[in-house]
Amino acid sequence: MTTEATIEQATIDWLSDLGYTHQLGTTLPQNHTKEVVLKDQLLQFIQQQYPDIPKEIQKLAVAEFTNNVGADVAHRNRTFHLKLTKGLEFAYEDASGKEKAVHIYPIDFTNPENNNFWAVNQFSITGKNKRRPDIIIYINGLPLIVFELKNWYDQNTNIKEAHNQIQHYIKDIPLLFEYNAITIISDGNEAQHGMFSSGMEWFAAWKSINGTDTVQEDDFQMHTLLFGLFPKDRILNYIKNFIFHEDHNGTLIKKGAKYHQFFGVNFAVAAAKKSVRPLGDGRIGVIWHTQGSGKSISMAIYTGILRSLPELKNPTIVVQVDRSDLDRQLYENFVLAKDLVGDVQHADTTNDLRNLLSAGAGGVIFTTIEKFRLKQTTDNALGELEHPILSERENIIVMADEAHRTQYGLLDGFASNLRKALPNASFIGFTGTPIDSKDADTQEVFGNVIHTYDIKQAVADNATVNIFYEPRLAKLHLWNENIDAEVDAITEDIEDNSNLKWAAVEDAAGSKDRVDKIAKDILNHYTNRTNTLAGKAMVVCMSRRNCVKMYNALTALENCPEVAVVMTGNISKDPVKWNPHIRTKEATESIKARFKKEDDPLKIVIVRDMWLTGFDAPCVHTMYIDKIMKGHNLMQAITRTNRVLKDKKNGVIVDYIGIGDNLKSATGKYTGNGGKGKPTIDIQQALELFMNQVEICKAFIPATVDYTDWKRLRDADKVLLVKKAVNHIIKYDEDANNYMKAEKTLSSLLSIVKSQPEIQEYTAAVLFAQHVSKAIRNAKSIPGNRGEQKEKIKELISQSIDSENIVDVFAMAGIEKPDISILDETFLLGAKQEKDGHALKIELIKNILKDEIKLRLHKNIKKYTSLKEELEKVIDKYHTNALDSYATIVEMIERAKDLQNDDKRIKELGLSEEELAFYDILAAKQDIIKEEGIIQNIVHAVVKAVKDNLQFDWTKKENAKAAIRLAVKKELRKKVSLSKLNEILEEIMQQAEGQFSEWTA
Repeated sequence: MTTEATIEQATIDWLSDLGYTHQLGTTLPQNHTKEVVLKDQLLQFIQQQYPDIPKEIQKLAVAEFTNNVGADVAHRNRTFHLKLTKGLEFAYEDASGKEKAVHIYPIDFTNPENNNFWAVNQFSITGKNKRRPDIIIYINGLPLIVFELKNWYDQNTNIKEAHNQIQHYIKDIPLLFEYNAITIISDGNEAQHGMFSSGMEWFAAWKSINGTDTVQEDDFQMHTLLFGLFPKDRILNYIKNFIFHEDHNGTLIKKGAKYHQFFGVNFAVAAAKKSVRPLGDGRIGVIWHTQGSGKSISMAIYTGILRSLPELKNPTIVVQVDRSDLDRQLYENFVLAKDLVGDVQHADTTNDLRNLLSAGAGGVIFTTIEKFRLKQTTDNALGELEHPILSERENIIVMADEAHRTQYGLLDGFASNLRKALPNASFIGFTGTPIDSKDADTQEVFGNVIHTYDIKQAVADNATVNIFYEPRLAKLHLWNENIDAEVDAITEDIEDNSNLKWAAVEDAAGSKDRVDKIAKDILNHYTNRTNTLAGKAMVVCMSRRNCVKMYNALTALENCPEVAVVMTGNISKDPVKWNPHIRTKEATESIKARFKKEDDPLKIVIVRDMWLTGFDAPCVHTMYIDKIMKGHNLMQAITRTNRVLKDKKNGVIVDYIGIGDNLKSATGKYTGNGGKGKPTIDIQQALELFMNQVEICKAFIPATVDYTDWKRLRDADKVLLVKKAVNHIIKYDEDANNYMKAEKTLSSLLSIVKSQPEIQEYTAAVLFAQHVSKAIRNAKSIPGNRGEQKEKIKELISQSIDSENIVDVFAMAGIEKPDISILDETFLLGAKQEKDGHALKIELIKNILKDEIKLRLHKNIKKYTSLKEELEKVIDKYHTNALDSYATIVEMIERAKDLQNDDKRIKELGLSEEELAFYDILAAKQDIIKEEGIIQNIVHAVVKAVKDNLQFDWTKKENAKAAIRLAVKKELRKKVSLSKLNEILEEIMQQAEGQFSEWTA
């Protein structure tokens, strides 16, 4: 039988395989003392590494490294960690009296084999109480890693108990944890690493041995952890570069990287060494780590390592984001990680940025990409035509957050200006969203995908919590599949009618009756959810107007918690009644800080776009969506609910507008091919098509229109030039239409080739073509009809709206658990593609019923096999149109009731859940039972006979099965007709095998 001791021995054996020396703690002189550092080992290492310095300095170094200052164990741990990783400087006089200085490290991080690695067990430490951790890893006499192990086969213990024991150790022997870098806890089956001060939810398995293989799912976790993290070079790398302390106003939070961050960053460091100019072409690559999985920590760790690489000669790291809110969030995370990255500078203006980049080497600079703007003409000076070069240094690395957003405009614009400002810089992209089909040139701009960590793996690793999708279809669910075509018919003379459609949908969504119903449903749902799990919620509406309507409807309800609308404002245009919701930047930041605090009374915020990206509030566990969203915008929004926090098991997305199909499509990208694979477009071929398309557009322009100096022209001259071209083309409708189509094709090709340097000479031609095309579109539109068309579309949409009340699809089916994971394969595959609401309901009910039956199948094999067959018949009938949608839902509700009836029967019969199936077997044979009295007594005895004789892997052992048969036979021999005994025995054995096949102990 495996015991705690054998797990301990296996761990020691594997550490020995990795070159660690096993030492029995009882043989060490410090055993049973208050000492935790093996000072003789530390002194021996310093003497070996720094033999030429005076002995008193060697001894002083030992004293300094073992004397940690701080108010509590957390602060002393930080003090030591900084000394450990950054070393200490000592001044002394040599024999001739000359002043010298030496920088001493207690570990040789560069040459692992120069250090002593000991795995020490049975080492007792005396503190408030005497304690003996299972294994301590000593490196050069410093106790840097603690293992706490539990017995694999003891069903009364688990990994949480190992974590709990560590918390007791911190109280009883705090001195040990002044030096602790990593803590390992295990119950044999599970093995997790974390920081000693972290809650259980922050401990995690190490699921890869080399970072490139498929994640190890069915491994022995301790083995993968040791061989993935504990090779000597890796563990030293981790201790030096992947652990840091954040200071939150005096409260320290210690953090360490997870396996995906460790491997992703290390691969990115290797890529930088090959790609940074002049060694490479400056394209380092792309890291795709899904939102909520610690991307900002990875960026900070990466920055710290790059700054320490001698070959980069004190590089400047430019962290570039798209928007100021993302800039502020990431900047704050970097400031918290200053132990790794050092001081961080923030460019508040374009002039700030230029001054910082023109200065000498080194440092970290934060900026938004729009600060790479050209200076405009003023009364005293002409504006800039080209962005000036700010630095030609080759050790500048631009780290773009959300890589595939604003980095492709190399023809013109901010991205182009950035490249001109820093012509020899190198680029790496970090993204939390997969590369979109429209962003196929991400790899052309940044290089290859270096490392991928998708949403499915993040959930599996508990790096993020699962997100469940709950459809509560409200009044706006459109049943009219042809609505787009009908709107197009109304607006056939308008090139872009999307704004009209959106405005009409917004009006329909904001109808008072609908908003009131949703508000009541939200409050009821939120109240029920927070009865079992404290947390906060976000409501997403499709317009600012609808946000205000939702606020008014919610706050008018009894028992509504505090609610806030978070939106931008325009006081020259917005109604005065919106004024309470329009805040200064400082007031908005104050609201944000309140919303992030778990115990603050502000519980619900209503937003349109704000806070849907770059906003982390782990206490948010529910999002109510009443806005049509797609692709990465939708995925970024819903992942606001996926942050890990204490007992939070999941986030829930409640859909009132029917985004299920969009969610299915977007989720598929997040769990697809992991960003791997090759671009499907031949760039050279696309370049040829692009150049050819430029010539096609040029053919429409008269020779008298010279736009070759386009970028140097004043705006006034540009307008006249465009007007001249438009007047020539617009004379004939066919020419105008053909030109607009030609320009559209040109712009589409541009999206494919815009990262190619060859297109620079076509800048003027493309920009001019785009301006002319826009001008022709405007000239051909008829403004007078827009109001009338808007009313027609509103009327059409109103007629296309299903006027049902809000429908809780699962409650309708009588199913208690209204959750379906967005990562569930049945949800992703979506067996049917119908868009109408009833088909969606049927599909969802079918999926959840199948899951319910699958979960219960082993409990009552006979019954649920037949129920499964019945359900499949109902679905088959529906797909062959033998049943209409309402009849199908009714039939499926009946099937669902069968599942719920079992729960009632268990209570009524006085049985346990596992006894019910055996009761059904015996009840069906009541005529052959001879014993008087209730059948439940026989059931209790039979199940006890089965369970008393179970053993590990019993279904594979004939003698084990025979023992169970014999025990059951003894129970039934005098109670059941002898001729029927074998028949009933076989059914009982079949049920036992299904129900108890995975029994362990």
